[in-house]
Amino acid sequence: MDPVIVVGAGPVGLTLALTLARRGVRVVVLDETPADGGDGEEPRPARTAVLRPDTAEMLERLGCSFADGTRWTGWRTLRRRAMVAQVPFAGPDGAPGPDDAEEAAEEGTRAPEEAREPSPLHVPQHALTRELRAMLDRESGVRIVPGGHLDTLRQDSAGITAHTRGSNGGHWRGSYLVGCDGARSTVRKLLGARFPGRTAVERHAVAALRAELPWPGEAVLHRSPPRGSEVTARPLPDGIWRLDWLLPPGGDLVTPDTLLTLVRDSLSTWCGEVPPYELLDTGVHAVHHRLTRRMRTGRAFLAGDAAHLLGALGTQGLDEGLRDAGNLAWKLTLAWHQGASETLLDSYQTERRGAIVARLRAADRALTTVRSTGGWRTARRALMPGAVRGHDELLTDGHLGRGMLAAPPVYDRTPLAPAGPPTASVAVATAPGDPVEDVPVTAPDGSVVGLRDRLGGDLLVVLVAPGTGVWERRHWLGAGLMPGLAAAIGALPMPAELLVAEAYPGAAAHTVLMVRPDGHLVAAMAGVRPAELYACADAVRGGSPAPRGQAPGSEGPEGAAAAERAGRAGEPDGTPSEATANR
Repeated sequence: MDPVIVVGAGPVGLTLALTLARRGVRVVVLDETPADGGDGEEPRPARTAVLRPDTAEMLERLGCSFADGTRWTGWRTLRRRAMVAQVPFAGPDGAPGPDDAEEAAEEGTRAPEEAREPSPLHVPQHALTRELRAMLDRESGVRIVPGGHLDTLRQDSAGITAHTRGSNGGHWRGSYLVGCDGARSTVRKLLGARFPGRTAVERHAVAALRAELPWPGEAVLHRSPPRGSEVTARPLPDGIWRLDWLLPPGGDLVTPDTLLTLVRDSLSTWCGEVPPYELLDTGVHAVHHRLTRRMRTGRAFLAGDAAHLLGALGTQGLDEGLRDAGNLAWKLTLAWHQGASETLLDSYQTERRGAIVARLRAADRALTTVRSTGGWRTARRALMPGAVRGHDELLTDGHLGRGMLAAPPVYDRTPLAPAGPPTASVAVATAPGDPVEDVPVTAPDGSVVGLRDRLGGDLLVVLVAPGTGVWERRHWLGAGLMPGLAAAIGALPMPAELLVAEAYPGAAAHTVLMVRPDGHLVAAMAGVRPAELYACADAVRGGSPAPRGQAPGSEGPEGAAAAERAGRAGEPDGTPSEATANR
């Protein structure tokens, strides 16, 4: 089987390549960076990524240590001179973070929420890229080809051929190809996939500096400060902070003097006077909202910024790119080892494009109310404090990865769901299509791990069996439902792993959960039902794979029809969002 070709060696492309390699798939990574260009990412302290818990844990499963990143102890939302919200985060071991209730009482603000959720992870992007590249270099089934610029793609019934020019130019043959080559994607252009959307929905000035601020370890959103514009301050290790100021609409030039004024205004507002600080890096960036019409064309796929751009209101485009990688990796793994159906390959577009459409629609609605100025909207904010509080909460959700703007996606309209609920279907706290909860489970080797620690590999089947924790594994492995369940799993049409949990939210004893490799619930059933387990697993793989000699979505009339189906998929009710409607 020819390798999977990944075009682009940024965080999304490297994550996809590493995930595939760990699952026994041979990979060729085409990187435009010259061979002497190091890891391809220039160290820029002001260029960082904030990863939500689900994407951070995905990278941790691959072995990322994030030595250069940090998790925050809490989050504060300030308006003018008052703190209006405070969110303490759970510590690394899941324990509550610092208790700031006394401080909140002294300041006359609302007491902080109970520390339940884990902190986002803040990491310099060049450090993340360097760590992923180092891990990929150690994989025997991966070839990284630097110094080549892609200029041609050709698909046929057996695979896809890419041609590059440059110092390492040549023809590269693959079974599938994934364009992870950024916003100016060459792959997207060669595929003829449109990339409509909106330009510069937000603009920000950015600075990285070393200073002592009043909230060590906490991230801050300051709205309507006494001086300057809306600003976020997010800590990094070694006393470094990244500060982002929202700029007025328009393309006015941000001069060095303007940026220094923003720095000094914010520092003096927070500290009473301008404290000593070391300015490390500055920049200006614009947030665009765009979404390609097609994320799949035959054997070629688009992921990350090559497929979509978003990031307004505190959201993070890299999160969605990593979710693309997690969604596509297990499907390409199955296709590479066992073959794939059209349904399985099309499901990447349906699920991921549908998720991005929902993100962009939510952002469109929020931008209209939160960022608009003038007329009735300004008067409404002045006369209706509740509306302003709602905006504060919405922005906090965007920054922390919650709500419609940024929470992990739900695939409740996936083509990989069973045709109907299994006869023995039961309700648990997680709905089909939702991400599963991270509960302790016993793995096949007898170790107790988190359920989400087992993601990224095979299909998971979890038996809820209270009391198993007090017995040695050898006693219950051959008792009760276990032998029948193990036999049923062995007969499934795709590889699966059997896990046992003492409990799962909302699940009764002897409930059996089926979980996709990317962590979304397929179904929950009462007891062992081999036929229904088989039907669910068959739905997850999209039905029987196409014969090896037949190209999924290959060129020609049938392939064109598949590409057209892909272009329409993922748009609820067939209507594009406001952000994607303009061509």
